[in-house]
Amino acid sequence: MNSSVRTDLAIENAEMFQETEELQGIRIEEETGQVSGIRVTWVTVENEQGAKKLGKAIGDYVTLEVPMLDATDVSYHREITNEVAEQIRRLLPDIKHKRVLVAGVGNREMAPDALGPMVVDHLFITRHLIQEYGKHSEITKGMGCVSALAPGVMAQTGIETREILLGTIRETKPEVLIVIDALAARSVKRLNKTIQITNTGIAPGAGVGNRRFGIDAESMGIPVIAIGIPTVIDAATIVNDTVGNLLAIMDETRNRLSERIWEGVAPFDEQERYQLMRELMAPEMMNMFVTPKNIDEIVQQMSYTLSESLNSLCHSMA
Repeated sequence: MNSSVRTDLAIENAEMFQETEELQGIRIEEETGQVSGIRVTWVTVENEQGAKKLGKAIGDYVTLEVPMLDATDVSYHREITNEVAEQIRRLLPDIKHKRVLVAGVGNREMAPDALGPMVVDHLFITRHLIQEYGKHSEITKGMGCVSALAPGVMAQTGIETREILLGTIRETKPEVLIVIDALAARSVKRLNKTIQITNTGIAPGAGVGNRRFGIDAESMGIPVIAIGIPTVIDAATIVNDTVGNLLAIMDETRNRLSERIWEGVAPFDEQERYQLMRELMAPEMMNMFVTPKNIDEIVQQMSYTLSESLNSLCHSMA
């Protein structure tokens, strides 16, 4: 729905419900990484009732909240790399022994959408070596079978991403598809600071209102792991959050003017207030998305982190 707060993150959908509201068919578990200290939240959609409530497909959604994800601290990124690898391994324990195809979805010409293609650029690709020398040769010792592609976007190719992947899967016969994509967030605090991993696949462009055909196990015929980091946020959401902060301040410092504003806006719930902000915004701002000014540097850093996670997962080289 156009009136919905735009987000690709399952954890943000869950947070939109009141804490007192029971989420039937949805299980939420939280933990903290023993070494990294990263907060990890598992949102499991168990049945159709839960899927309808949350607006997400049945399956597992793992969210890593990493306040320093956009920092340049190499030692800390090593901890993030290990935590991401561990969570993917929990979703797919035998991934090291599988033939893996990695798809970097997105437009490499646009920094906020270039995460997928840039991750592919940094991967250790080995399928051609294994085809040439075999799995047990000295040259390929410790290597997993990894292939990858960056299919671009429909405006560049005229072909749906799903069509490209289906053809590639039919010809190369991987056993697992890992899809990397940039996401949209609902909260500024999660922008470039959150990693979502799920076994339900993706619908490219859904978070920015440009939903394409889904890429999931049912459509691809093999297990699909999707990994994403939110790099953009809806402009209306920023306005909505600002109004929310203003209301909180006005509630503490009441005067005649703030009383009138409070009485007019406070009764709205989160979704209703968001829709009000969209209606009040100028038409040219309705479809505007915002990203940090140094997004190119941030995406470069994050792409290395994700690629290292996948390299460590798929290969056992010393």
